[in-house]
Amino acid sequence: MVSSDAELLSRQLQSHQLRMFPPSAQKQLRKFTPAEAASFIGIHQGYLRQVIAEGHGPKPNENGRRFYSAQDIENLRGVLDDGLKGGRKYVRHRTGDEQLQVISVMNFKGGSGKTTSSSHLAQYLALRGYRVLAIDLDPQASLSAMFGHQPELDVGENETIYGAIRYDEDRVDIRDIVRATYTPNLHLIPGNLELMEFEHETPKVLGDGQQREAMFFARIAACLSEIESAYDVVVIDCPPQLGFLTLSALCAATAVLITVHPQMLDVMSMSQFLNMTGDLLAVVENAGGSMSYDWMRYLITRYEPNDGPQNQMTGFMRSIFGKRVLENEMLKSTAISDAALTKQTLYEVSRSQFTRGTYDRALDALTAVNSEIEDKILSTWGRK
Repeated sequence: MVSSDAELLSRQLQSHQLRMFPPSAQKQLRKFTPAEAASFIGIHQGYLRQVIAEGHGPKPNENGRRFYSAQDIENLRGVLDDGLKGGRKYVRHRTGDEQLQVISVMNFKGGSGKTTSSSHLAQYLALRGYRVLAIDLDPQASLSAMFGHQPELDVGENETIYGAIRYDEDRVDIRDIVRATYTPNLHLIPGNLELMEFEHETPKVLGDGQQREAMFFARIAACLSEIESAYDVVVIDCPPQLGFLTLSALCAATAVLITVHPQMLDVMSMSQFLNMTGDLLAVVENAGGSMSYDWMRYLITRYEPNDGPQNQMTGFMRSIFGKRVLENEMLKSTAISDAALTKQTLYEVSRSQFTRGTYDRALDALTAVNSEIEDKILSTWGRK
């Protein structure tokens, strides 16, 4: 019964995906208003108008208005930096003495907004000019689908991170599984059910007593070291379980972001998660794993400001963890949830699809959260 239901559901889902996203379809990022473009570049809109008047940027449309593609924004960064005498300012790539930032986004409980937070953070940082690699470590592969790679149709054998961290002779180079996306500066290592193989194979390897070139907890970090010069930030969307993949992501991380829905059951679940994580990390650290983080923060997600119990739980968490809770919360919004129905981020959907207030509140909340995380990255690098 279970197998037949699984097969039937899989066929129907594939049929649905093909109707909505035929093989010839390509996801693309919408164009941005001058205000949005100026914000991503990090300049005032008046300065942007001045640069445009000098002959740079896109041509106006038939109504005399200008809209900017992500590539237009990236090109303008180069133009602005070319005019500076004091080095780079708008092209935000890290310098040689600035460490690659690897942010593992995690929670033990599903529905905490983990993938939503990961996808928006990765895309925001890419639009801000950083070279970003997003890694989908969740076998459900929702992050991959958000960025236009259907796990059941587009991701084959050995095309997930498992292909680069597996233990046998079929292991592939990590460079062979990195994919470009429709967002400049953003690359992806997709996921699918193949990732579960790592959870199944690791106990066998640990049990056979054979010496391996890298223990399970060091394998993701070892892979990333081969390509770290190509990126500024890596965002890892961890699975909602404390398995070998998650532990390996924690050992590879320079920072940890824990998403929390401010409800009693979710916070109780997180308490168990933290206890288990602490115990397991102590074991891994004794075995030689690295657990040194530049920062660890809790992000309140799906937050409803007018919900009394949620406000109480948020205050409760802030009283316990203090500044380790991000100052800004990720709001619960129909704009974000409706965009996800069509596998889009809020940066991809048009404002016209929602009431202006709904869209603007959600976008302001996203920008506040992601800007706060960007500040943590810059602080780690010693930048203002």
